[in-house]
Amino acid sequence: MEPTPPNLTLPGNPHYQPKSLQKIFGYDNLYVPVGEVELATLQVLGEIGVIPPETMALLRPPLLTRGITTTQVDEVERTVTHHDIRAWVRLAQGHIPSSLARWIHVPLTSYDPLDTARALQFSRAYDEVLKPHIRDVVTIFAGLTRKFAGELQIGRTHGQHALPITVGFWLATILSRILYNVRMMKNCRNGLVGKISGAVGAYNAQVGLRIADMCGGKHFEARVLEKLGLQPAPISTQILPPEPLAYFLFSCVMLSASLAQFGRDCRHLMRSEIGEIAESFEEGQVGSSTMAHKRNPVNFENLEGMWLRTKNEFGKVLDTLISEHQRDLVGSSVMRDFPIIVVNLTQQLTTLLRKNKQGVPFLSRITVDAKACKRNFDKSAKFILAEPIYIALQMVGYPGDAHELVNRKAVPMAQALDIPLIAAVEKIAEDDHDVGAALSEMPKSFIELFNTPEKYTGSAQEKAIEIARAAEAYLANG
Repeated sequence: MEPTPPNLTLPGNPHYQPKSLQKIFGYDNLYVPVGEVELATLQVLGEIGVIPPETMALLRPPLLTRGITTTQVDEVERTVTHHDIRAWVRLAQGHIPSSLARWIHVPLTSYDPLDTARALQFSRAYDEVLKPHIRDVVTIFAGLTRKFAGELQIGRTHGQHALPITVGFWLATILSRILYNVRMMKNCRNGLVGKISGAVGAYNAQVGLRIADMCGGKHFEARVLEKLGLQPAPISTQILPPEPLAYFLFSCVMLSASLAQFGRDCRHLMRSEIGEIAESFEEGQVGSSTMAHKRNPVNFENLEGMWLRTKNEFGKVLDTLISEHQRDLVGSSVMRDFPIIVVNLTQQLTTLLRKNKQGVPFLSRITVDAKACKRNFDKSAKFILAEPIYIALQMVGYPGDAHELVNRKAVPMAQALDIPLIAAVEKIAEDDHDVGAALSEMPKSFIELFNTPEKYTGSAQEKAIEIARAAEAYLANG
């Protein structure tokens, strides 16, 4: 009879199941790190002489770490123990000789392995999945930022044409946010801690039964956690202090938001009337069930939609920041959903990195239509230099309110006559002595600039290159 395949379903919506996370958060793998904590505890008990050497020789690590599935634990919990960790302990005891089995879970309480296992899971999710995915996204983003550093684009605020920028500058604003959040995520991952401190966190069994005295000056908790690559919390109750994990998950939420910003910008720039950005359309892809002409920004929409799901999941994290006294069970079921935040973020990253049949990632296949950028820029090119014109008028001595002059007189005239804004100011100067005097003092380079709005991009290109270099430095430094 064929063995039943493991249930590797991830927490959250079954539609979103990045396979890279199954070894960590796949359902039947959820107790793997619990087994690792219990194993490390047994090993330390053996090292300090609590468990005799001949008994320790009976230990078979894989049976504890990989031999017990969540499905099995669920069955024993439901039918026998009505307690998850005691169900795991019962199963583990069935895998090894009784002389060793009796030591399993000594001197632990349930949340020593559960909370410590959770810290291991999220550490590994960062190390093995998020970090390499992020590096791939940053690599492509940095390349695009460099490539389009000088590509002219109209900047937009409040959905309206504002001042000239470059496509690379826009990309750099997203990339910079990604880099900031990635650095915060790394710091928060390094702050994840474990606990082996007992039922109320005061090491009662370790101290009262003199287990602590047998550790040769190194705390029992520290010895166990050292085997797992974790530092102990400075102090804990029956559960870990919630802040380290909450801050890590918040960093995931923040990175999700920066990816969603890219999705929102792109789906608007892909609008039919704008058309500056486009998703690639693969062979066999369908844009609409009925309107065959459409090419929807499905991936860009997914980037933003996953952020909406993620930010609402973080509310659950906030709900677990308090508990009654040394602990209660209110947050226990809620915390089982925490991995959804990482699942959603990984889904966003894999959307950007999903390869087509030619092996090219989606992010690399996004196209920029230079003609559309120029067409959109030209729609407002005659009128967008109100800022430098009014500032220059003030700088050369115009005695009135130059902003009011440009806003109330020059802009309406330029729009009515369909002439450049500087030409409207020059017309006003024909009848306004103060404006004429100010224009006569204006440097020629200013007038040339006012007639070439495409050159009024400030440091957009330089800033794009600067952020691309920052990304490359991040990649070089690991």
